[in-house]
Amino acid sequence: MSTTPTDLDRRIAQFERMASADPDNEMAHFSLGNALLQAGRPVDAARSFETCVRLAPGMSKAYQLAGQAMIDAGWADKAVEVLSKGYEVAAGKGDRMPQESMAKLLRSIGREPPRLSAEVESAAAKLRESGTFLCQRTGRPGHQMAKPPFKGPIGAWIHANISEETWQEWIRQGTKVINELRLDLSREHDAVTYDRHMHEYLGIDEAAIRGEAAQTR
Repeated sequence: MSTTPTDLDRRIAQFERMASADPDNEMAHFSLGNALLQAGRPVDAARSFETCVRLAPGMSKAYQLAGQAMIDAGWADKAVEVLSKGYEVAAGKGDRMPQESMAKLLRSIGREPPRLSAEVESAAAKLRESGTFLCQRTGRPGHQMAKPPFKGPIGAWIHANISEETWQEWIRQGTKVINELRLDLSREHDAVTYDRHMHEYLGIDEAAIRGEAAQTR
C-alpha cells in the first residue's frame, strides 16, 4: 500500500536534489541533515552534517547538530571528536550558544568539553577587543549591515548577527532556491518554504522565529 509523502518527506527530497545538483553547497547539506534529523534518521543526518562541516569548517551549528545526530545514532566516540572540535571552533569565534549546547551534549555522554588552548582563548579575546563585526553564520569578520533587511524580530536578529557579505551570499543562494524549487513568492506556501530555507541558511535563532510568528498572529 502506498503512502502519501509528508511535508518533511518533500523537504528531504528537495534538499537531496539541491545537494546532488550542487555538491559544494554546504547549506544544502546542512538543510538536508536538519530535515533527516527531524525525520528520525540520525545516521543519514550525521553524514550530511559531516559533509557540511568539511565544506564550512567554521560553522558552529553544523558541529552541534552533527554531534547530536551521532549521539542519536549511537556513535559516541565520533560524537566526542566532532563536538570537541566544534566547541573549540565556537569558542574561537565567540559563538556562545552553540558552544554551550555542545558542552551539554558532551556531558550527556559522560565527557567534559575540552580545555581551550591559550591560542584559542587569545584569538577570541583579541577578536572581542577589536570591535570587529563577526558574522555568526560563517565565523568570519565582515561588515554589519547599515540597517535590518526588513522589520520584525528576524530582521533585527539578522542585523545583529549576520554580515553584509553573508547576506549577499544568501541573496544568491535564495535565487537558486527559487529557481530549483520553482517557487512563486506570491503564494503563501512558497513564501513559507523560502523563509524556511533562509532561516536554515543563516542559522536564525529559534527565539527570533517564534517572536516573528507571534507578531504576525
